[in-house]
Amino acid sequence: MAKSGAPRPGPRRQGKRPAKATAPKKPQRPARAADPAAPAPPPPPPAGPFRLGAIPGATPGKWIDLWQQRMPHTPLELVPLQVAEQRAALDAASVDAALVRRPIDVEGLHVIPLYDEVPVVVCAAESHLTAADELTLADLAGEIVISPLDDVLHVDVPGAVAPAFARPDDTAQAIETVAAGVGIVIVPMSLARLHQRRDVTQRPLRDGPVSSVALAWPVEATTELVETFVGIVRGRTARSSRG
Repeated sequence: MAKSGAPRPGPRRQGKRPAKATAPKKPQRPARAADPAAPAPPPPPPAGPFRLGAIPGATPGKWIDLWQQRMPHTPLELVPLQVAEQRAALDAASVDAALVRRPIDVEGLHVIPLYDEVPVVVCAAESHLTAADELTLADLAGEIVISPLDDVLHVDVPGAVAPAFARPDDTAQAIETVAAGVGIVIVPMSLARLHQRRDVTQRPLRDGPVSSVALAWPVEATTELVETFVGIVRGRTARSSRG
């Protein structure tokens, strides 16, 4: 049988695919210049340290904790002060501010009253004075009232007996004498707690003088750190404005 003369179809040739069109590149915008009206970033806090003086019995713990939370990069140094040297420390700039006992010479100082402390009678644990829940000055007639050299109350007790020995140097020594069964001491409650012992106890003195504690700093040394601490003491929040 004769073959057909029609040519057989050959393999198809694959044509080149057309190149994809590329979008033209967008021109880069020039960087924006800083807006002169934009607020400048806040300056870093002062390096410190902030030196806070504190008389015996003062309890600034909660304020120090808040300071450490708000000013973590500015240390606070607590400087112990005796009441007799509290004004001198402020005048000599040994501290930036101080928790002081009043009365204090306020000339040239800012003073913010903080709290009042009730007076207490510290007596031996076995003393007959412990029979009462609180005492009056009249209850102390005939008692040996010890007044240490750092006495801050200077209470005049009618009918009291003067000690036959020299005044102790400080409250701690006076309370040691009381623990031995000799006499009583009248101090603010915080000092009684500071020098608490098992062989002594205390009773509130109902008609005794209170002791006021205040925050003080020199008027001419009102620094940013001082203002920050004052704000903490006054209960301002971290975002509240000064005033």
